[in-house]
Amino acid sequence: MSRRLRIATFNLENLDDRSREGIDFADRLAVLRPQIERLRADILCLQEVNARRTPHAAERRAEALERLLEGTDYAAHHRVVSRGPGGERPADRHNLAVLSRPPVLAWRQVRHDLVPPPLCRPSGPDGAAADPVPVEWERPLLHVTLDVDGVPLHVLNLHLRAPRAAHLPGHKRGRVWQSVAGWAEGFFHATVKRAGQALEARLVVDQIFENDPGALIAVCGDFNADDHETPVRTIRGDEEDTGNGHLAGRVLVATGRSLSESQRYSVIHHGRRVMLDHVLVSRPLMGRFVAAEIHNETLGDELVSPVLVRGTPETYHAPVVAEFALPDRPPGGTTP
Repeated sequence: MSRRLRIATFNLENLDDRSREGIDFADRLAVLRPQIERLRADILCLQEVNARRTPHAAERRAEALERLLEGTDYAAHHRVVSRGPGGERPADRHNLAVLSRPPVLAWRQVRHDLVPPPLCRPSGPDGAAADPVPVEWERPLLHVTLDVDGVPLHVLNLHLRAPRAAHLPGHKRGRVWQSVAGWAEGFFHATVKRAGQALEARLVVDQIFENDPGALIAVCGDFNADDHETPVRTIRGDEEDTGNGHLAGRVLVATGRSLSESQRYSVIHHGRRVMLDHVLVSRPLMGRFVAAEIHNETLGDELVSPVLVRGTPETYHAPVVAEFALPDRPPGGTTP
């Protein structure tokens, strides 16, 4: 019987051991720890992992993640956590993390390394155009290369910008936009950020394919987009979009499509079930695909759930799992 490799992605929604909306961290552990244990993941991509300085640590550390992993199999996994803008330590909020049973061969984070910030000319509250400003995305993507029985597996963990209007100076008072035009311009900026992140992820994928056309690649995370929307289409590179059959080998496949439409959702948004979290894989890895899972049985509505008033230890994203069959190791050697 073939051995199995399970790759999962899970947005933990501001994992932090500081108080969040009146919710004690112990309550979050009681909910989240069984969820990650159920995944039985060999490779687990996490989003929204917060970090902070502590009295006994000079560096900023993701202590909430360490506490979450205590007593689980993941405590022994290799661990890579993204860095903030300075590149030296994790950011205060919304880091990416990859936990892996297979050894880590290499890792890097990519943010404006392949796509420079686009320049946009914002308008002021009086409608007058200001000088062009760079539109930068807030988060990097994390590219981790793993050793799976002597074969490199490329895992990209990402968290694309949510489709919510980006802040523009002078257009908001507190949390309230002062005009529809200002909100629309902020929404445009957010769209540019999300599309730019997706483009940079696709360029990383193509770099990998240039070095190895048969590469095993998994792009995982919170895409904040369904699989028919622009960001996911950009990363997949479907043949019907390129119109070039010679590029079919570079298409990434959405593993969630193997599930029925009634099961295919990772978020409930105002009563609408949407698939925002994905595991996309290269065709060589898809050849080993066995099954997908979305653990959405306990999902609440992220906008209208009654517990939003008093806070909840839950996350409003469901974990997504893709399982693959690995060839048996030959006696006395590794899998070729």
